[in-house]
Amino acid sequence: MTATTAPAPISFASASDTREQKPRLTLLAPDVYGYISDFDPNCGFVVAEDQVVLIDTRPTPRMARDFLAAIRSVTDKPVRTIVLTHYHAVRVMGASAFDEVQAIIASQGTLDWIRTRGQADFDSEVGRFPRLFEGVEEIPGLTRPTVSFDSRMSLWLGGGRELQLLALGRGHSSGDTVAWLPEAGVCFSGDVVENRCGVYAGDAYIRDWAATLDAVAALRPRTLVPGRGAVLQGEAACAEAIRLTQDFLATLLGAVQAGIDAGESLKGCFARAEAAMVPRFGDWPVFRHVLPFDVSRAYDELTGTEHPAVWTAERDRALWQVLHG
Repeated sequence: MTATTAPAPISFASASDTREQKPRLTLLAPDVYGYISDFDPNCGFVVAEDQVVLIDTRPTPRMARDFLAAIRSVTDKPVRTIVLTHYHAVRVMGASAFDEVQAIIASQGTLDWIRTRGQADFDSEVGRFPRLFEGVEEIPGLTRPTVSFDSRMSLWLGGGRELQLLALGRGHSSGDTVAWLPEAGVCFSGDVVENRCGVYAGDAYIRDWAATLDAVAALRPRTLVPGRGAVLQGEAACAEAIRLTQDFLATLLGAVQAGIDAGESLKGCFARAEAAMVPRFGDWPVFRHVLPFDVSRAYDELTGTEHPAVWTAERDRALWQVLHG
């Protein structure tokens, strides 16, 4: 008689991700820096004439203090402005560590998002990413913008330099903002573009996203800070990362649509998407984390649900059980 071993249970979301990542300060252009991890969320900052402008923060004040120390290694100017590329807790909950901030800027879509689902998103993400929420007890509450804009806003940095904040369309969320420095050719894309990392679409408008990516491509960035992954240098590399993000989403939609056409359940669509996507994208970091949420949102969108349902910690785990239980 041959003994059999039961397969190891699949850990919920990223609960098994325990490898610490040390972000690196990366000079992108004069006075423009990225704070870049292997595959944790990236952020960055611009040194203006009289202040520092942050592009996103970090998940908790404790982690944001490391970011502030990196900023202090190159400038002692006050951090007065925070720009939110969108609203997910892993990007914005470190804001309270910057006590000289005078303005937190976000798109109107992001402001609406915070009002309707900010707390649920926070509760959900703490459960999904325990490693990224060290010191969560220090967070005083949701990070709320003090300034909002509809589609475009310019920040003047001194010396004629402009930082454009562009809401180019729905995609990763309903309020994505790209931070664009036209003179330097530097683009902070938030999670609209990823560089060979799993593309999270659980809160997305997936069918709109391709057009939003086309709008990013039309900027013709020469340096691009993706939501996750290494900085892209050169127009060709930036364009390739945008195309790969589009390919990931198109493959997801195509597989789920094929499953729906075949009358398959959500679980069947997941199996179909997994088979289609693993050969091309399965070795990308966080792929296994994002795929269940991506398939669930694609299934909902393709069967007529326009707006993403609010994720709660309970809904997260229920989905995981349906697909992996």
